[in-house]
Amino acid sequence: MLNRRALPLLAVPALAGAQTATEITVHYAQPVIFKDSYDAIAAEFARREPNIRINFVTTLNYEEGMQLILRQAATNLTVDLSYQGFNRLRLFAERGIAQDVMPMLRAEGEPAAMGYSPTMLALAHFGGFQCALAYAASNPICYYNADLVRRAGGDPNAMPTDWAGTLALSARIKALGGGTEGMHYAWSGDDWMFSALLFGHGGRMLTPDERDVAFAGAEGLGALTLLDRMVKDGGMANLSRDAAQQAFAAGRLGMFFWTTAALRGTMQQVGRNFELRTGPMPIINAQLGRLPTGGAAGMLTARDPAKREAAWKFLRFSTSAEGTTLMVQNTGYVPTNQLAIDEPRWLAEFYRANPLFQTATRQANISIPWYAFPGANSVRVTQTMVDQQSRIVQQQATPEVVLADMAAEVRRLLPRPRG
Repeated sequence: MLNRRALPLLAVPALAGAQTATEITVHYAQPVIFKDSYDAIAAEFARREPNIRINFVTTLNYEEGMQLILRQAATNLTVDLSYQGFNRLRLFAERGIAQDVMPMLRAEGEPAAMGYSPTMLALAHFGGFQCALAYAASNPICYYNADLVRRAGGDPNAMPTDWAGTLALSARIKALGGGTEGMHYAWSGDDWMFSALLFGHGGRMLTPDERDVAFAGAEGLGALTLLDRMVKDGGMANLSRDAAQQAFAAGRLGMFFWTTAALRGTMQQVGRNFELRTGPMPIINAQLGRLPTGGAAGMLTARDPAKREAAWKFLRFSTSAEGTTLMVQNTGYVPTNQLAIDEPRWLAEFYRANPLFQTATRQANISIPWYAFPGANSVRVTQTMVDQQSRIVQQQATPEVVLADMAAEVRRLLPRPRG
């Protein structure tokens, strides 16, 4: 689903010799999460660059956004700047669609001095070059209904820190009855939440040479077994992510495990229905466990020099300390510009006043890149993982059977070695 809208230029008097406005098309996905942040950034950008007009094009999710750019690249590319999910950037870099932004960034100064840390740059470094700049980063957190936790005999100030305690609490919340559900783990949609369980066990998706799966062993089985326990021990119902989110906002779901990116929207949906809290993901492996970094990065695709320059200016502002601050305040994502973190004038007061936003920042130290599968079948790999997990949630197959089938199918979809 595509949505087109334009940010109107601010009214300015006509002046002799005034510059002609440059119009660029900017794409981003998930407007339900991102719209307020892009609108806030675009409004501030318009005050600084009144001769650049922004036309926004949105897609429902990252997968549709990827397909949009791939289709246009094969025919007539009209998008000048696209904010893509971290796990899809590799495909654009390998196909020569994304442009190297490092020369433009270095032309303005030393990247680290402008807040672009090596860690954040690495999230969008594929194909041997800087194919994008990180706009928003996230990790999975727990949203919980403090009122239901109390009714089930739990303590909202001392939530379980492991999955055994979490599943037991979920079962007690479900036992309250009246259509109340204990928990939902947002496993559907893509491979991100599966990777949270896999990485939490210390596992990885593929072998270092990327020729075979690496999740077919103990770590992958542990991840799928935990998903199975969510159903059997925690009483997790087979709900879609959207249905779970609606149930949570209505006060009928105790715990919802999903991205911190949805925090601002969740706060608005919940309103005064109940006391909303957030907490970290339960620990799986305290030494080796990691979490995937979700989010999006801005990728230059403009072919016209004037449009490329204008698109770069918007990308640069959106990922600056000021742009990152506006993004954080209007979503729930983790800052991607280090200056916004380090300098008190940007986000320090915001985090003091908004403790719900602090959970994700406390997990940033164990966050690693969202794995990007190689080759042209990356989307099919993701869908395979979702389809296989659904068999567990529906209790149609055991974790052992699902793991074997998932590994076999992903192997079939991986690029074949040359030679």
